[in-house]
Amino acid sequence: MMTGDSQHRPAVALEVQELGVRFGAVRAIDNVSLMVRTGECHVLLGTNGAGKTTLFNAISGYLRATSE
Repeated sequence: MMTGDSQHRPAVALEVQELGVRFGAVRAIDNVSLMVRTGECHVLLGTNGAGKTTLFNAISGYLRATSE
């Protein structure tokens, strides 16, 4: 059981804050934030064209994130 005490929480393995990706005038990803702690497993679900692959590519560095 996880308590409110930060000393017992697993370390952060991945943190993304306010990520955005644009392709010209199209905002493919807009202001996405997420945090995954060590040992956690998360799933990203969405329809075709929702931005799942674009998000992964921006996090991995394959695509350059925009500041807008």
